[in-house]
Amino acid sequence: QVQLVESGGGLVQAGGSLKLSCAASGPRRYVLGWFRQAPGKEREFVAAIRWNGGRTYYADSVKGRFTISRDNAKNTAYLEMNSLKPEDTAVYYCAAGGGVTTTQTMSGEWYDNWGQGTQVTVSS
Repeated sequence: QVQLVESGGGLVQAGGSLKLSCAASGPRRYVLGWFRQAPGKEREFVAAIRWNGGRTYYADSVKGRFTISRDNAKNTAYLEMNSLKPEDTAVYYCAAGGGVTTTQTMSGEWYDNWGQGTQVTVSS
């Protein structure tokens, strides 16, 4: 059973930075992804990284501002968020999945295990 625990959320002003962590335990899946869901909106893909090889994927809305990384020895993935905007406000979830293609990797349907989420609020 994979367990995921997020941390690092909080309140930050627009233009600021936050770094989220996702500590994973149990069997390692192929990919660890970050998704977010704002009130009244559907969950959306943010970024993902493969445990083996470290290939990364980003949503267009966060490219150049967010960086996903992982520490295999610690079984922990990170999401460093810079130049934050009010529209980045959401609950951020990390998830472990088995997607192989880019389309699969960016789809929540291919993730089996989810963390409890951490709130990120960006004030204007």
